[in-house]
Amino acid sequence: MKHTYKHIALLAFISLIINSCTKDFEEINTNTNAPVSVQPSLLLRQVIYNYGEEMSYEGFVAGGLLSQHMTALDFNLFDRHALKSPQLGGNPWAIFYRNLRDNEIIINQSRTNEADAVYEGPALIFKAYMTAGLTDIYGDVPYSEAFRGQEGIVQPVYDLQEDIYLQPGGILDNLDAGIAAIENYSGSIGLNGDVLFNGDLDAWVRFANSLKIKALMRISDKENVSARLQALFDDGNYISDNTQNAVFNFTDSEPNNFRMARLRAGDFGNFVLSETMEEILEDLDDDRINVLFRPRANNGNGDDYEGLLNGIDASSTSVLLADFSLAGTIFRENTGMLDANYMTAWETNFLLAEAAQRGLITAPAQTLYETGVTQAYEYWNTQLPVDYLTTIGAYNANGNDPVEQIITQKWIASIINGYEGWIEWRRTGFPALKNVSASLNNDLIPVRMPYPAEEAALNADNYNTAAAATNDNDINVPVWWDE
Repeated sequence: MKHTYKHIALLAFISLIINSCTKDFEEINTNTNAPVSVQPSLLLRQVIYNYGEEMSYEGFVAGGLLSQHMTALDFNLFDRHALKSPQLGGNPWAIFYRNLRDNEIIINQSRTNEADAVYEGPALIFKAYMTAGLTDIYGDVPYSEAFRGQEGIVQPVYDLQEDIYLQPGGILDNLDAGIAAIENYSGSIGLNGDVLFNGDLDAWVRFANSLKIKALMRISDKENVSARLQALFDDGNYISDNTQNAVFNFTDSEPNNFRMARLRAGDFGNFVLSETMEEILEDLDDDRINVLFRPRANNGNGDDYEGLLNGIDASSTSVLLADFSLAGTIFRENTGMLDANYMTAWETNFLLAEAAQRGLITAPAQTLYETGVTQAYEYWNTQLPVDYLTTIGAYNANGNDPVEQIITQKWIASIINGYEGWIEWRRTGFPALKNVSASLNNDLIPVRMPYPAEEAALNADNYNTAAAATNDNDINVPVWWDE
């Protein structure tokens, strides 16, 4: 009996201690100096920089392989179009969703805290920008139910690409809503954390209008976009000069230099000039080759630049790095001369030139093309030859389709955004890409990226529906605007 009383007394004592310890547990263990939410200025800076930094690397390596700006000597299953085997790049899904999630926090804060209202317009515009990149690469993706975990939605449905572009809350709607939010903003608090335009809201409106031109051209084979494009062109409030470009400047040293500068020498040396890129630049006698690539070390025959056909079988093909051209110093030693490219004047003018040539707008197509070429040369720090636009770089040189000329020039200048070059090839068929050397995709060039494996594990039911719509997540099934 004594033991029983002792046990009861001991349990009562322990209970008293536990109650005393836990009574104010939450208050005691809350760091009063730690913020419970992140300031939108810090999030905006992080989202813009992180997306640009990571996607510039992704776009240069994995995107560059798909667009055939670059090729890989080894670790190159992705270059052989086994896209479910990313190596040294090739899985941008997490980059998109991490930054879209953080951007959504900015939007929510801007709508619930009057002091943060200035962030709503830019955040909506940047959401549209990132969403377009995501759906253009993958097709149907989780969107309308994404980032709604607090509402109990942890397995979001995949929205149709058509809806992502066209429905309320979609890409075009968010661009309009972002512009309206900026135009209706009457507060005195400035936009901080803006590493794109240093708080210039008018520049965000120009950015949004250029993005609208891009989105409308992307879906122009599916939708009647002429009136909207004409209105944008006539208004003229888009990025039209390189001084207005939406870019972030890299530095020459860490932590803000281009990621290729931080790769080990062996990894950097894995990427060389593609034979496709070499032939196009040399056929155009294009001086940008001197900036974008290095002369090969072994040039005994006097040929300074040499490209390699994409997708070799590295296990059975012996190649010497010295025989091929590496990426230029601007991508490694001198990255302070390089930009993370979000949207530029030359891209906008090329899009408008194509719209004019295809009869979607009434505008001087050749003038827009020549302006775009001039701006693209300037962007890549290269002097435009005085006769380039009247000879081999002319609008209708050698009887070529002017649309081919436009897209090819856009493709060259988009080297740091290789995914963009690949997407435009899917949309237009230009420039002509080559069959890879040792294809793991039945000699087909992929027309979409596959959903990552973790989606099948973490969002199984919705993934299975999306996979079924793409022939079991097939990389050869075109997205909606490309059907």
